[in-house]
Amino acid sequence: MVSNRGVQSELFLPEPLPRDVRYTVISVDDHLVEPPDMFAGRLPSSLQESAPKIVEMPNGVQVWEFDGNFFTQVGMNAVAGRRPETVKVEPFRFEQMRPGCWDIEARVKDMDINGVWASLNFPSMITGFCGRVFSQASDPSLGWAVTQAWNDWLFEEWYSPHPERIIPLGITFLTDPGLGASEIRRNAARGFRSVTLPERPHRIGLPSIFDDYWEPIIRACAETETVISLHVGSSGMADFPKGSPALQLGATLFGEMSLTACAEWVWSGWALRFPALKVAMSEGGIGWVAMLIDRLDNIIDRSGYGLGWDVRPADVLRRNFWFCTIDDPSTIETRHVIGVENIMVEVDYPHGDGTWPDTQAVIEKYWGHIPDFELRMMCSGNAAALYRHPLPSVVLP
Repeated sequence: MVSNRGVQSELFLPEPLPRDVRYTVISVDDHLVEPPDMFAGRLPSSLQESAPKIVEMPNGVQVWEFDGNFFTQVGMNAVAGRRPETVKVEPFRFEQMRPGCWDIEARVKDMDINGVWASLNFPSMITGFCGRVFSQASDPSLGWAVTQAWNDWLFEEWYSPHPERIIPLGITFLTDPGLGASEIRRNAARGFRSVTLPERPHRIGLPSIFDDYWEPIIRACAETETVISLHVGSSGMADFPKGSPALQLGATLFGEMSLTACAEWVWSGWALRFPALKVAMSEGGIGWVAMLIDRLDNIIDRSGYGLGWDVRPADVLRRNFWFCTIDDPSTIETRHVIGVENIMVEVDYPHGDGTWPDTQAVIEKYWGHIPDFELRMMCSGNAAALYRHPLPSVVLP
């Protein structure tokens, strides 16, 4: 496995000391970086040569190669621990990232430094956040095999060594709902708690969430208590006017993207058909949620634009949807409108807007005034209940 020791002093800050732990934290939005050997020996022999692989480009950059395409975001903004002056949007090589990005033992050590009890990890860009790259492979049998291989690696190499510290999240096959549902059930039977789906599938060439195409997958999630995780950007970024600063504008609009996706999922009616369905909006913050609740109530009470549901749309939102936040220092005050029981915390390790290694201090700074019982809910209790994950014997504060 690659090492970062040769570039440690040049690229990385000094190794941080473990932080004081004031809060039990379950982070519901972190990422893993797929290691170079992730798919080795995991596909049928007839397909193994076609598995995703890391290749060295002439300019020294490492990229993923799969299905005739190159995926240049090998680390996807995996910049935790880097000196600020060295940070680019994308690390070009594995040794430019902390080993905790791809090695589970190093990840658990980084979680300990940060005072994080447990973590749910999304894929990186080789999957398109949600498995779409594999699902849309030119050879469906190859895409299906790679999807299963990714999940097998996650289960065997990432989750199983530390089951109390990792909440297993999988991907599924999106271009065959029957296969997709079967993979969700296979994973649920071995302990997976969540699956990542595209937040707005019609934007990536799939049927919209209003289409019955998705019924087998959504039914499988509801029947297995598999939480649907909708990560911001999993269906592409916002539209950018020509000449705009795309990175800055895109990051600014994360909340708008989650608002749009959440509104579509609410009005899709899936949560009416499957009242046990659980949907988590990831990395979009909470600043827009109270506004959405107000608007849903307005549509029913004043405008009369509702669809005649027996349940109020705002109540569906509170019953079936959860939200996560890095801090939201201003809009955390809307938590009672949203429902304190619907809010969870994220670290977003190892990305540039993540709070590692100072998540404890960030929570103290922005949420320290909040009553302890609410802090316990938002920092760990809600996530433990949603993902059916154990808490430590002592829960802080």
